[in-house]
Amino acid sequence: MTQILLVRHGETDWNKEHRLQGHIDIVLNPEGVLQASLLGNALAQEKIDVAYSSDLSRAFDTANTITQHHEIPTYVDSQLRERCYGEIQGMTYQEIEDKLPDNHRAWHSRDPDFEPKGGETLRQFYQRVTTSFHRIAQSHAGQVILIVAHGGVLDCMYRHATQMDIAEKRKVELLNTSLNRMAYDGSHFHIQSWGDVSHLKNKETLDEVDSGPASVPWLLP
Repeated sequence: MTQILLVRHGETDWNKEHRLQGHIDIVLNPEGVLQASLLGNALAQEKIDVAYSSDLSRAFDTANTITQHHEIPTYVDSQLRERCYGEIQGMTYQEIEDKLPDNHRAWHSRDPDFEPKGGETLRQFYQRVTTSFHRIAQSHAGQVILIVAHGGVLDCMYRHATQMDIAEKRKVELLNTSLNRMAYDGSHFHIQSWGDVSHLKNKETLDEVDSGPASVPWLLP
């Protein structure tokens, strides 16, 4: 069985501002750097064979902070990027609602085929992410793989593993530097635990703002 340690990047200033990042390369803020360091310390003694990261610096820097405790190869993969939101990237959620209400409505209703100008649909994003995860897992069968990416990527993989429709309202939290454990049996992904932020020692962490946060225990049956 292949093990996946799936991590969302640390906090950025745009996370705090509720500003849509998408493919825009935003760096970690001081809190995000600390979050990554705390997770790196928590995983320092854990077996990890290989690491993959989105090429956006908020994910890549989080991955580097974790892997400094391990002598392992780290691969940068642009297919692990957040969804491209085109013209609404860089705007706050309130600005999108005020200036482009049709975009805001389609985004928050999780219309799978809504394509912001210059961006990609939710369906295209989901296909990109799930295809990449199968490729990575099959390339490292039987190993422990660290993957550092984005809230939307976590959402896609939770849905993929649980066969949850991409248009359905989100049910789990997508927290900065959350540790999400998955297993891959050669054809299917399985959730082992989700949203573990115990390494943050009760410090606050932000949820990916989409259809709103959902409070659930991080340990799933």
